[in-house]
Amino acid sequence: MKYIMIFLLVVSVSCKNDIKKENSKAEETSRVDYLPYYNEESFTPHWITPNSKEEKAFHKIPDFELTNQLGEKVTQSTFENKIYITDFFFASCPGICPQMTGNMFKLQEEFINDDEVLFLSHTVTPTQDSVPVLKNYADKYGVIDHKWHLVTGDRIDIYELGRDQYFVENDLGEPKTIDDFLHTENFLLIDKNKHIRGIYNGLNRASMQQLIIDVKALKEES
Repeated sequence: MKYIMIFLLVVSVSCKNDIKKENSKAEETSRVDYLPYYNEESFTPHWITPNSKEEKAFHKIPDFELTNQLGEKVTQSTFENKIYITDFFFASCPGICPQMTGNMFKLQEEFINDDEVLFLSHTVTPTQDSVPVLKNYADKYGVIDHKWHLVTGDRIDIYELGRDQYFVENDLGEPKTIDDFLHTENFLLIDKNKHIRGIYNGLNRASMQQLIIDVKALKEES
């Protein structure tokens, strides 16, 4: 009876190890190879192979011309061959903006020595947030010039970028006009080909950790 019990124990352990190996293999084969792509406000993921014909025809952030905290022109060429993280804020915001900016600062610190990763924050009150106002805000929150661009410009251009290109607002089915205030806590991850590859809650710690992981995954992809 003693030998039978030992035999059964060995078989049981062996079976469990085999199951673990099979589960491990399943996890390896089911792992996502690439981050998804997004092209509209519902943020339904599209699983596309990078550098494919489908990817080249997929939604991209169009060119723009804005002005940063140094009074310099910022366009898509500023982010040529760069990954960037973007959001929308305003300097006089007493609510969520300081927390969002604090989290963006942490991301800046995470990638401070990584020349492939930049940051872009658009003001949604451009008539108030002049270049000197943005510069003061940048100094207050530890923004590194040329690593993190705080930009102002034409209100229509900024709002169209936010709503029609980045899709940052979650008010699905609620039509907005230029007179409606643009305000969102979302951060977006943009790849080197100007595709949207992720959306994250800029107030949520776990979401920020996921963003860091996804940036690193995107670097591996490119």
